[in-house]
Amino acid sequence: MKAVRFALLGAATAALLIGTTACSSGSSGSEPAKSTGAAEKTDIAIGFNPGPYKEMFDGGILPILESEGYSVQEQDFTDGIVTNVAVSEGEIDANIIQHPVYMDFVNAQEGLSNVALVQVPTPRMALFGGKSTSLDDVKQGATVTVPNAPSNLYRGLLILRDAGLIGFDDVDDPNTADLSIITDNPHDLQITAIENAQQVPALQDVDYATIQGNFIIAGGLDYDDALAVEDQPIEFSNVVTVRDSDVDTDWAQAIKKAYESPEFIDFVTSDPQYDGYNLPEWFN
Repeated sequence: MKAVRFALLGAATAALLIGTTACSSGSSGSEPAKSTGAAEKTDIAIGFNPGPYKEMFDGGILPILESEGYSVQEQDFTDGIVTNVAVSEGEIDANIIQHPVYMDFVNAQEGLSNVALVQVPTPRMALFGGKSTSLDDVKQGATVTVPNAPSNLYRGLLILRDAGLIGFDDVDDPNTADLSIITDNPHDLQITAIENAQQVPALQDVDYATIQGNFIIAGGLDYDDALAVEDQPIEFSNVVTVRDSDVDTDWAQAIKKAYESPEFIDFVTSDPQYDGYNLPEWFN
């Protein structure tokens, strides 16, 4: 896959470059974040979805922030829209759950102005077998699940296309994608878009599934068992998300600096569990 496929993703890419630069329940109940914008702010509240980003933050970023005098409250969410609204309304200061394409989709749908602060190492989407364990002899009418959020549905379809299972024309905006874009389906695959958090539990009931990286990790799947793995464009690499008015605050810049630090790079590159992740350019 090439990033050039996504001609109308300029806004997302620009946000990614400027900043350094997806799920319905609420938070875990921690106290709301303090008011933003003050240079002396040292209490930060950050939201996470299931997956590796919280563990990565706790092991590689939190020690750096605490050494600089910051205190971090963590809140768990399962819904990407709810997590973004929480940032926008000041319930939390940042979230680490999504790529810029999804962030832009939620911004447009909910009338938000959240922005990408910094890219983070991101596990790739992959195709796994459930009742079927190989792509060598795909049966007619095989069942497949893909994520139901349009941009991630599109990523799933790209994996299926690259595996030679379906055909379709590229779309300008992945946030507009749905199953109707499929033009060629020689195996008559029965493709269903479902809630991404349900894909791992449902894997035993279907033949195949294209699953987001964070749910692969959270669900205990092994990339060595994947039948295909995406070549992830930067637009689909996850970011730390903050309110647009908070990008230049001391605390936001401290988070950005921590992710770009040699200490964090060493933390990630020395741990085999992050092998194969899509890494930000400063890791090179």
